[in-house]
Amino acid sequence: MTGQAGRIARITLAAAVLAAGLVPALADAGSQGTGPDLRVRGNALVDGPGRGHLVQLRGINRSGLEYACIEGWGFFDSPHPYRIDDPSMIAAMKSWDIDVVRVPLNEDCWLGLNTKPGLGGSPYRRIVAKYVRALNDAHLYVILDLHWAAPGSTPATRQLPMADADHAPAFWRSVARTFRADHALIFDLYNEPFGISWNCWLHGCEVPASGGVPAYRAAGMQSLVDAVRSTGATQPLLLGGLAYSSELAGLAPHAPRDPRHQLIAAQHNYGDLSPCDAGCESAVLATHRHYPVLFSELGETDCAHGYIDRMMAFADRHGIGYLGWAWDATSSKGWNCSTGPALITTYRGTPTPYGIGLRDHLRKLDPAARPALP
Repeated sequence: MTGQAGRIARITLAAAVLAAGLVPALADAGSQGTGPDLRVRGNALVDGPGRGHLVQLRGINRSGLEYACIEGWGFFDSPHPYRIDDPSMIAAMKSWDIDVVRVPLNEDCWLGLNTKPGLGGSPYRRIVAKYVRALNDAHLYVILDLHWAAPGSTPATRQLPMADADHAPAFWRSVARTFRADHALIFDLYNEPFGISWNCWLHGCEVPASGGVPAYRAAGMQSLVDAVRSTGATQPLLLGGLAYSSELAGLAPHAPRDPRHQLIAAQHNYGDLSPCDAGCESAVLATHRHYPVLFSELGETDCAHGYIDRMMAFADRHGIGYLGWAWDATSSKGWNCSTGPALITTYRGTPTPYGIGLRDHLRKLDPAARPALP
């Protein structure tokens, strides 16, 4: 989330029918006897051998790894900040009938820059790998997201207008090498670009100094795609649009070249904060003709769920996945159902009034429409 006015600093995946009117049968993923093989086919996401079965991911964001390490007090904002694979907390997530978790990461923490001993570098990478394994073992797909970044020696304590050329390509080469064999995984190349042009988004540009961050050279999406593919990793790649990933209208004509043809468009919307109005919906559907589209952050900031109810219904009609922001319990540190917005009040999965909307909607879906991880 992070970055828009009023948003706190603490701050599914699209799977669409292949052609209008086509309603494919969904395979029983558990009966296939094979590991996951998540990939883009046309404007859909599929899993499994051969042509695969259609997947429309629905889940949650689990915030924490993007800020706790760089702030020097742990890995996650939870009762167990150093043990993030707690089975009871993952079971609580599963009780909402989700099938994907998006995990925001911090560039400095992964690379071991500007962090306290024991938190950055190898300890952080081990924790992330352990968490991904635990989620996969619970039959959940995972999205790894570059959320906070910074150029040079500046600590990555916030969101930049665009990923930095100094460290972001190295981050993705390292992440992609680490998880190259995990095909229940998607890489979200940069969380929420803002204040830049589509040309900068694609090719990079010089970003002026702002908010205590010096001027720096941005890495365009093409260089991030190239960094991942240089490792031999074949996973789908998630691309957020402009204006904090709320704008998709220019994505298709500016899409980077991917030799694997595994691109997914990401869109974020939040009720009164950044609503997806009729024009936004039109841009989403226009983009969806070319690529899968995912509402990788969906929420509202009025401690209710009328807005997400409408957007989930829209997404379901068009085969678009969605992930609620965020699975972080309300606390005196700032997480609540408006400025978070937080989906839960406890890590046992007790929902906030806003979270009730996501939980109840997911539980009411036909199980056949929610294919499980093989």
